[in-house]
Formats: sequence, structure tokens, C-alpha cells
Amino acid sequence: MAGRTQKSKELKRLEKIFKDIRPDKKETVRKLIENAAFMEVQLSSLQKEIIEKGPVSEYQNGENQWGTKKSPEVEIYNTMIKNYTAVVKQLMELLPEGDGNGDELLDFIGDK
Repeated sequence: MAGRTQKSKELKRLEKIFKDIRPDKKETVRKLIENAAFMEVQLSSLQKEIIEKGPVSEYQNGENQWGTKKSPEVEIYNTMIKNYTAVVKQLMELLPEGDGNGDELLDFIGDK
């Protein structure tokens, strides 16, 4: 439930930034905003898990074979942060020139 509340909060923040977007871009922007808000929440959750558990996990492969590897959370985080960055870049490109909302979007990203 907390994740849903967090996503709603992020959606509202982004919707405010893009409230004046041209009508022909609204649907595209809406989908990107939903994805960005979802990834923002997931990335925050993954960061907490990585801080708590560490970036490395131990594994047992067979009866006597042990080792360490990058944790699954780190792998998911690395993939998602690249996708998040791509979505944010697309959103930045859709903002009208000189409307000042680019700074708000950068602030949103910086709050992570």
C-alpha cells in the first residue's frame, strides 16, 4: 500500500511539472510520467534493500561450491536506473523551451 501512495505522490509531482504540455503530446507524456513515477518508487525501495543487505550476496552452487556475486537487487537497480534515465531524458525533451519546468524536473530527480 505504501508503494501505491508513494507512486501517487510522484505522479502528482510530475503532472504538475507537465501541466502546460501541448495537447498533442499529453498522452505520450502521461505514459512516460507513469513509468517514471513507478521507477522512482522502485529505485528508492531497491536502494534501501541494497543499503541493508549490501551489494553482494553469497550463493551455493552444488554441495561444496560457494561464492559471492552481485546481489539481485543491484542487477535490477542497474537495469532500472538506465531505463529511468532514458524516460527522464524523453520527458526533458518534451518540455517546452524556456518554461522553467526543466528545473523542476531536475529537482524531482534530485529528490531521489
